[in-house]
Amino acid sequence: MSPLEQIMTTKLETVPSTMSVAAAAQKMRDQRIGSLLVEQNGEIVGIVTDTDIVRKAVAEGKDLARLSLADIMSTPLASIESVRSAHDAQDMMADLGTRHLVVRKGGAIVGLVSARDLLVYYKSVSEPKIGQD
Repeated sequence: MSPLEQIMTTKLETVPSTMSVAAAAQKMRDQRIGSLLVEQNGEIVGIVTDTDIVRKAVAEGKDLARLSLADIMSTPLASIESVRSAHDAQDMMADLGTRHLVVRKGGAIVGLVSARDLLVYYKSVSEPKIGQD
């Protein structure tokens, strides 16, 4: 199993593109997650993150109850193949300026990896550098 398959989230939360931003924010809060995959006509077409909500809706003073996810989602999806390394995912996130990548295997979406997932992974494989007194 590749590192990405070990660290990616496989329980993917999908929501319809017509869902309101307010409802999506509540779902993210309740489930303690930072992103939702957005579905339209049975196909995943984008992602909405807590950052999207803040920058594209809240900071713009939009009516969150009336604004749909289709209006603020990030699309197209940034993706990486499951056989790639955690380092490859980190490099891709840095190059694209994103904190989430969809993980694909044979073209199908099999997971999601976030910058937080990478931080936890690197912490687990690195030696402690700060000692305790």
